[in-house]
Amino acid sequence: MNRLTSERRAQILGMMVEGNSIRAISRMTGASKNTIVKLLADAGRAFAAYQDQALRDLKCQRIQVDEIWAFVYAKRKNLPESMKGRGDVGDVWTWTAIDADSKLIVSWLVSDRTAEAAKEFMDDVASRLVRRVQLTSDGLSSYPPVIESAFKGKVDYAQLVKVYGPEGSTVGTGRYSPPRCVGAKHEVVLGTPDPKHINTSFVERQNLTMRMSMRRFTRLTNAFSKKFENHAHAVAIHFMHYNFVRIHQTTKVTPAMAAGVTTKLWELADMVRVLEEWETTQKVA
Repeated sequence: MNRLTSERRAQILGMMVEGNSIRAISRMTGASKNTIVKLLADAGRAFAAYQDQALRDLKCQRIQVDEIWAFVYAKRKNLPESMKGRGDVGDVWTWTAIDADSKLIVSWLVSDRTAEAAKEFMDDVASRLVRRVQLTSDGLSSYPPVIESAFKGKVDYAQLVKVYGPEGSTVGTGRYSPPRCVGAKHEVVLGTPDPKHINTSFVERQNLTMRMSMRRFTRLTNAFSKKFENHAHAVAIHFMHYNFVRIHQTTKVTPAMAAGVTTKLWELADMVRVLEEWETTQKVA
């Protein structure tokens, strides 16, 4: 089997993180769809493993968490009867935690929106931090108990609960217009969070970045994931590029540099290096 060169891998990964679909990349590069899907899977595993090790002992002070919806194969309501109840199709949620100062994505989890997923996610977030933090989430009821458990109560935590207008009140007049947000209220849950920093603006802005950079998250298109595993791999690749390669407009450096995880500005070639080092360890194993 012909192996893609490092340069070709960097080219294809660059197209992935800019929001191009698998078929579009195949048309532009001439690489087969199966070759690109294999690169997606290998890179997703490699980058998830690398960030799992690299994003440790973080000195973050303010964390914001949120969940973003997408779907695999079909929306839950549209699944055929034979596929209902499966955990790898239907609605899927990506839980994200962002450092409000460096804009680093500290942790993420691709799963459902159950209390069990919330616990797994927050346990992982807490394990990566070395100091007491201020944490803000939305009003999801699963958060308070799992956050208290994950941080052993040693956290300044508040929920930002948005208040929406009456049913039928929308921002626009279109069929898909969201409900009108008429306000938000702060609810202190644990510790003494600074009221000035109780917000979820940065993590919600990251949701937009994800939808712009990954076609699988774009609403009202046919660019959804067909397999759960590929969806998770695409998320891992996105965050590898976002954390280590993409310069943030606010900090003027990459999030990983701002957080002290690395001292150098990475390029796509560095992502390929991580992938090739991971492949070497897989062959040895």
